[in-house]
Amino acid sequence: MYQEEVVLCGASAYQKKYYLSEDFEGLPQGIKDELKIMCVLYTEDIGGTLELIFDEEGNLQFRTDAEEGDLLYDDIGSVLKVKQLQRDKRELLESLEMYFKVFFLGEDFEEE
Repeated sequence: MYQEEVVLCGASAYQKKYYLSEDFEGLPQGIKDELKIMCVLYTEDIGGTLELIFDEEGNLQFRTDAEEGDLLYDDIGSVLKVKQLQRDKRELLESLEMYFKVFFLGEDFEEE
């Protein structure tokens, strides 16, 4: 069983780096590329860091953060950008949740 949360990927404006958990190297290249673009563009536009994390129930959460005193980080823009990504990338995010629930949590896949 997995711990309470599992990091899918993340990016940092401070280190100019992107990270994809090795647990998800099996994802199709197109999805990995889309995640990288999404995370890196977020940190370029907003600053700070962005992590995509699965909670214990398999829901994909966005976690954003900024270093204390970072005057360039856009708090309001962060909330708006996350909402935009959740709306624009809904199909991708739902597919990733399904993938995680089936392959990591062992849930049965049932089409609605």
